[in-house]
Amino acid sequence: MRKILIASMAAAAFSLTACSEKAQEETSEAGAAVADDAAAAGDAVAEGAADAADATAAAADDAGNAVEGTVNAAGDAAEAAGDKIAEETAKAEANDK
Repeated sequence: MRKILIASMAAAAFSLTACSEKAQEETSEAGAAVADDAAAAGDAVAEGAADAADATAAAADDAGNAVEGTVNAAGDAAEAAGDKIAEETAKAEANDK
């Protein structure tokens, strides 16, 4: 009887060891999967940040072009107004003579 009890305890200890090794392996695999997921998420965030930076740079270029266009248009309008003033001044001087 004693031998049967010792044999069954040994079998139970062996099965617990086997389960423990399997649990450790599964835990290790789960940890690796979590690390892979975290790395993928980090890559996605980095890519999104790079895309946002590119979009911001493009928007800044567009804004700069719009400002330049506005300044050029204002300069052209001022030049046209100056020409009109010179023309009207010449007409007024001619009428005064």
